[in-house]
Amino acid sequence: MLFLHGYLSSKEAFNAQIAYFSQFYRVTAIDFLGFGKSGPLKSAFSVADYAAWTKEVIELLGVKNPHIVAHSFGCRVAVKMASTHKTAFDKLVLTGPAGVILKRGLSYRFKVGLYRFVKRFAPRFAERRFGSAEYRSLPPLMKESYKKIVNEDLRECAKGVLREVLLVEGKADKTTPLAEAEAYLRAFPYAKLVQTEGGHFAFAENPVAFNLIVEEFLYG
Repeated sequence: MLFLHGYLSSKEAFNAQIAYFSQFYRVTAIDFLGFGKSGPLKSAFSVADYAAWTKEVIELLGVKNPHIVAHSFGCRVAVKMASTHKTAFDKLVLTGPAGVILKRGLSYRFKVGLYRFVKRFAPRFAERRFGSAEYRSLPPLMKESYKKIVNEDLRECAKGVLREVLLVEGKADKTTPLAEAEAYLRAFPYAKLVQTEGGHFAFAENPVAFNLIVEEFLYG
């Protein structure tokens, strides 16, 4: 099994899953570049860059045809990898799956327009005032990487994933809401969606329930 963590997180987020599934599988959990105990980014990575880096790492570790369990940003990387290397992985479990850009309303477009206007005259103020708290917390190189990552819609990639996919969505997830998981569900050729109690980190909030859902899917 290969565990891929979310943005601004680390492999330790999956401690409960690693402890449980290590009883039955060879488990590999990595820290993406720029996070956890991995080194810093040398350039602004896109999702494709992270996917290529991850593929190289697991090949060096001798990990072959693993099940993937990914969270949030890790789902982006998993989808990109599985769409490119179609037979390199077995089943995929994506929880709190990021990678879908839903239609944005007038409020969003107004904020973007305002940001661009303010940035022309006060770029430092614009960087401090606009964007998510997650974005504002990043150093400059990571901000460039973040913009590449969040502005890519991966539904076309999802259409090319030929393995079984389980989407696990926390009922109270406001970071990647149900509508995004449902959009993914329509894109994957072989997928199903399960809701569980909890929010964006439902797998950590309710590990026993999450582990049982995953176990049933893998053995089904």
